Amino acid sequence: MSFNFDFVGRRKWWYALSLLIIIPGLIAMALHRPVLNFGIDFTGGNIIDVQFQQPVSAGQVREVLDSLDLGTSSIQATGNNEFLIRTPELNEEQTDRLIGALRDKIGQLDLKRNEKVGATIGRELTIKGIEAMAIAWVLMVIYITIRFEFLSGLAAILALIHDVLVTVGLFAVFRWEVDSTFVAAILTIIGYSINDTIVIFDRIRENLRLRRKETIEELVNRSINQSLTRSINTVLTVIIALLALMILGGETTRTFALAMLIGTISGAYSSIFTASPLWIDLRNLSRERHRQAATSKAATKAKPRKAPSH
Repeated sequence: MSFNFDFVGRRKWWYALSLLIIIPGLIAMALHRPVLNFGIDFTGGNIIDVQFQQPVSAGQVREVLDSLDLGTSSIQATGNNEFLIRTPELNEEQTDRLIGALRDKIGQLDLKRNEKVGATIGRELTIKGIEAMAIAWVLMVIYITIRFEFLSGLAAILALIHDVLVTVGLFAVFRWEVDSTFVAAILTIIGYSINDTIVIFDRIRENLRLRRKETIEELVNRSINQSLTRSINTVLTVIIALLALMILGGETTRTFALAMLIGTISGAYSSIFTASPLWIDLRNLSRERHRQAATSKAATKAKPRKAPSH
C-alpha cells in the first residue's frame, strides 16, 4: 500500500495538536501538589505478605480491602494462594483489622510479612528514574549524531520529550496512580519511540543519496510515506498486545499497560508527525543563521576603510 500525505506542509497543525495535549498536562502538574498521584512506592506504606490455606482470587482480596476504606492499595499474586498487598502506612490497629477481615471474609491465612516502607525509597526511585532517562537521552544523541547528524539527534530527543510530556501530562490531568512500573513504562516508551524515529531517519538518509533534485520537504514527505505502512502495522500490533494486558493482566500491570498504551500511540505520532518536520525546521534555522553570519562577515570585509587625515 502506498501513501502520498503531505506531513511536512501541515507541520504547524501537528505541532498545535501536540501542544493541545501537552499544555493541559503542564497546567495540571503546576496546580497539583504533588504533581502526580504517587502510589506507595513513592510515598511509603505497608507491604503485607499473606498466604491463604484455600484457593483465593485477587478479586476477593480486593473486595475486602475496598470494604475497609484504607485508601489506594495494590494486590500482587506471588505464588500458591499467596498475595503481596501494598497499602498506605497503617498503624498496628489498622493492620490487625485488615488481617482479621481477610480471615473472617475469605478464610484462614498465614501472615508471612508486614513491613513499613519509608518515603526514602520513593525518592530514590524518582532520582534513579530521572538519572536513567537523562543518561539514555545523552547516549541517544551521541549515537544518532554519529549515525546521522547532530540536528537529527536533537529532533529525535525533542520528539522523545514530547512523548514523555504527553504520558506524564495525561496521568497528571486524570490523577491516575503512579507506581514503580510507571518508571519502567516511561523508559520502555523512550526505547520504542526512538526506534520508530530512527527507521524514518534512515529512510531519509537513503533518499538523500538517490533523489537530489527534490526539495528537502518533498524528500522527507516521500520518506515518511514509504515508512508509513511499517509504522502503522507495528503500532497496531503493540496496541493490541497492550489492550490485552490491560484487560486480562489484572490490577498489578494496569498502570504499566496504560502508560505504555499512551506512550506507544504518542511515540508513533511523534515519529511520523513531529520528529522529521522538527529536523527540517532545525536544519532551516541552522542554515539561516549561517547565511546571516556569512552575509555579515562579507559586509564587514566590503566596508571601505576611512582614509587617514593629514
